[in-house]
Amino acid sequence: MLKKILIANRGEIACRVIRTARKLGYRTVAVFSEADAQAPHVSLADEAVCIGPAPAAESYLKVDALLEACRKTGANAIHPGYGFLSENAGFAQACADAGVIFIGPSPEAIRVMGDKAGAKKEMIRAGVPTAPGYLGADQNDETLIAEGKRLGFPLLVKAVSGGGGRGMRLVHQADELQQAITSARREAQSAFGDGTLMLERLVLDGRHIEIQVFADSHGNAVYIGERDCTAQRRRQKVIEESPSPVVSPAMREAMGRDAVLAAKAINYCGAGTIEYIVDQDLNYYFLEMNTRLQVEHPVTEMISGLDLVEWQLRVAAGQPLPLKQEEIKLQGHAIEARLYTEDPYAGFAPQTGDIAWWRPTQALYDGVRIDDGIVEGGTVTPHYDPMVAKLIVHGRDRDDAIRRLITTLDDAPLLGLKHNARFLRDLIDHPRFRAGTMTTTLIDQWQTDNEAILQRPVATDEAWLVAAAVIAARTQHKAVGTHAPALRADSVSGFDVPLACDGAKRTLRVQGQRNGRFLVSLTPTDTPHDLRLINHDTSARGGVLRYELDGVQRSLLAVWCEGSAGDELHVVQQASTFVFNEVSAWPDAGNAADPSRALSPVAGTVAQVLVKAGDTVVADQPLLSIEAMKMEMWLSAQAPGVIKAVYVQAGEQVQAKTLLIDIELTTKES
Repeated sequence: MLKKILIANRGEIACRVIRTARKLGYRTVAVFSEADAQAPHVSLADEAVCIGPAPAAESYLKVDALLEACRKTGANAIHPGYGFLSENAGFAQACADAGVIFIGPSPEAIRVMGDKAGAKKEMIRAGVPTAPGYLGADQNDETLIAEGKRLGFPLLVKAVSGGGGRGMRLVHQADELQQAITSARREAQSAFGDGTLMLERLVLDGRHIEIQVFADSHGNAVYIGERDCTAQRRRQKVIEESPSPVVSPAMREAMGRDAVLAAKAINYCGAGTIEYIVDQDLNYYFLEMNTRLQVEHPVTEMISGLDLVEWQLRVAAGQPLPLKQEEIKLQGHAIEARLYTEDPYAGFAPQTGDIAWWRPTQALYDGVRIDDGIVEGGTVTPHYDPMVAKLIVHGRDRDDAIRRLITTLDDAPLLGLKHNARFLRDLIDHPRFRAGTMTTTLIDQWQTDNEAILQRPVATDEAWLVAAAVIAARTQHKAVGTHAPALRADSVSGFDVPLACDGAKRTLRVQGQRNGRFLVSLTPTDTPHDLRLINHDTSARGGVLRYELDGVQRSLLAVWCEGSAGDELHVVQQASTFVFNEVSAWPDAGNAADPSRALSPVAGTVAQVLVKAGDTVVADQPLLSIEAMKMEMWLSAQAPGVIKAVYVQAGEQVQAKTLLIDIELTTKES
C-alpha cells in the first residue's frame, strides 16, 4: 500500500508528480540539493529533506541519501521522475531491498532495456522490427571499425547505456569512425560508468515516433497513441506532438501492437515508451525503450484526457489498468515546446543567472498547460539540465494547436537570461514543421548552414520607439520627483535619447506632450510618430504596457531589470526579449573582446584542458572545454600566440567570465 511518496527528482517533474499525488490524497516528500533550497518543488511538498551539495553526483544521484530521506520521513514509496536515477536498475533494486516501493518497472526490466544492444536482441526474438546494426560483445576498435564498414554509412556509434544523446556519434564516412568510437566510449564511461558501444545504421531523413505503453501486474497492457518527436537538436527533443502528422490509423495500430508486444516480452509493469525510427517509406524500426515517464508525456495526457502519473501510482499500488485498449479515446491535437535557458543564436550555449520575470499564469487559457519548476526571483544554476519549463497546448486540429502555442510563447516570457522561446516560435511556424516534413537532423543542418531561423532577431522600429518613450518618461519622473507628473510638459525642441540594443545603437528624438503623449522620431530628422503610454507606471518595474502608436493601441511587456551597467529595459515582442540601455557618453573600452584572455562563457565545470604554459597556439586551435547543463563548449584561440598561464584544471568549477588562460599574442591585432 502506498502511504507517503518521496519524489527523487527536482524541477518541473517533481512539481508535476506532487500535484497528482496530492490529488489522490497522498502525502509527499521532496528532496533537494543545497543549490535547490529555494526551488518551488521544495515548498510544494508536505516535507522536504536536503540530500547534499549542488553537484548531482553528490545529491540527486546518491542512493543512500535518498533511502535515508525515506527513513527520516516515513515515506514508503519513491517516484523517480525522469533523468537522474529513473532508469537505474541498481536504484530500483536498492529500493526493493529497503522495503520501499519503486514507482516504475522491475529492476530486471530496467536492466534488460537499459542495455540497448541487449534490448534489440530481445526485440528481434519478440518479432519487433529493428534497424540493422552491430550488437556484439567484442568491443575492440578493430572489430567495431570492421563492422561499421560492413554496415555502411551514415552510421551511429551509440553507448549501450544511458540516453539523451550522450555517448552517441554520427559517422558519415570511414575515416571518421576511429575518432567517433574513442570519443563516444570516453563520454559514455564518464556519463554512465559503462563504455560499451553498439553500431546502428542511420535511417536518413528519418522521423522519431514513439508509442506510450502501460502495463500492470495483472497481465494487462495497452498503448495510448503515438508522439512525434522528430524536431530534435543533437539527438535531443525540442518539440513533441500527438498525433504524428504522418501516422495513419493503420500504422498507429501496427506500431501500438508491436509496442505492447515489446512490453509483454519482458514482463513490463508501469509506464514506458517504445521509440521507433521511421524511414521515408514509413517503415518503422525499434530504437529503444524508455522505462520511465517521458518528458513529453503531457501531449498524450492532453489528447487522451488521462493522468499518466495517476496511472503510475495506481499500478504501483497493485491496481489493474483503469481502461482497456478499446476504451482509450484520443481527441484533437497537442504540441509541447521545451523552454531551455540556452542561446540558440550562439550555438545553443547554456545560460545561467537570476530569473527577473516569470509569470506563466498570465498565459493560461483553455487548452493551455505550463509545467515549470522555476519561480521569479530564483536562479538557474549550471548544475542541472537547462530545461526550465514545458509549454503544452491542445487544439481542435494541428493548425489550431500551432496557433495556440505561438500565442502561449508570446504570453509567457521569461526575463533575466537568454532562452529559446523565439526559436521555438519560429520553428513551429516554419514551413517544414507546418508541412510535417521535419527530420531528426534538420535543425542540426540549419545550424551548420547558418539558416535564417538561427539568425538572432533584431528589434523592430516600433520596439525602439516604445523604448525611447518609456526611458524618457522614467528619466523625467526621476528628475521631477515621485509626486510630480511623470511626463515632460510640452517642448518645442525635444531632446535626444541615445539607445543601444544587442550591439545596435540609435539616437531617437523625443518631444514630450501632455496626457502621456510623446512625439518620437527614429532619427532627429525623421517624421515623428505619435506615441501615447496609456498605463505604464514609470516609478515601478513596469509590466504589461498598453500604448497607442499612430492611432493604433497595442500591448507588450516592458520591464526594468538590473543589469551589469545599471537598469535595463526589457521589451518583449513575439517571444523575443530585446534589452535596451541608454548609451553612455563615455563608453567602457574594457568591454571589447580581448584575444589575449580566454574567459569562461558560462558557469560550469572545466572538462578538458589541452594546453599548458609555453605552448604555441594558432587561431581557432581548441584550448579547453567547459561543461554546463549537460553540454560541452570549447574555447579556441582567437589569434596566434604563446600560452602565458593556465589558471584552471580539469574538474574545477568556474563562474561565467572567469579568466582561464592568458595568451601572449605573436601578431598585432587590428
